[in-house]
Amino acid sequence: MLTVFEKSIGKPPQELSLPLAGSSGLKNTRQEIAEIFRSWRSIVVMDDIFCIFSGALDNTCDLRRYYGLSRQATEAMIIIEAYKVLRDRAPYPPDQVIKELEGKFAFILFDSKASVLLLARDRDGSVQLHWGTAADGSLVCSDDPNLISAACGKCYTPFPPGCIFMSGTGLICFDHPLHKVRAIAREDDEGNTGAVIFQVDLFTRLPSIPRTGSAANWAGATAVEGE
Repeated sequence: MLTVFEKSIGKPPQELSLPLAGSSGLKNTRQEIAEIFRSWRSIVVMDDIFCIFSGALDNTCDLRRYYGLSRQATEAMIIIEAYKVLRDRAPYPPDQVIKELEGKFAFILFDSKASVLLLARDRDGSVQLHWGTAADGSLVCSDDPNLISAACGKCYTPFPPGCIFMSGTGLICFDHPLHKVRAIAREDDEGNTGAVIFQVDLFTRLPSIPRTGSAANWAGATAVEGE
């Protein structure tokens, strides 16, 4: 799995670039990354919505019935349908949809018409998903740490388990959506930032998230620290 989004679509948290400060860590542009990595996993495209899914859902049958899908519907198709319902009709925020997913998973969804990017990873972090920034500020996502390291140098980190990220909104924990997700920098003995991780701050609450279903509310949901 490897995806690259220009920063106008997937604005990465600024903290992802912290390890580059004061170092000579090499990063590639999104064009160079595309030239280096030619192999892609299978991808599902429905109604101009792209989804790459890794792992397996334990409640696939229940979700197929809930969304009115056939028995042949794959996990990626279920994710796309869940996103469409949420985008078009649902009276609740995105965390309420993603928290219904049971199993080991990570996925990347991109709505090309609405320019909406959605990333998510299961609560236990059972499936690898890393994200980082390219030299031109693009957001890079991959399940292979070697690929993303070659693309982003030191400016990458594991995507936090139990979280979702949406372009224009930021990083949210789907089990604790009213708590901040903070970036924590890890420094070496010389005071240089060597890595950044994201963790839920259970001691800091956010204002209530709007619980309406229009596209405007997707973009207007509460942003968290680390956006």
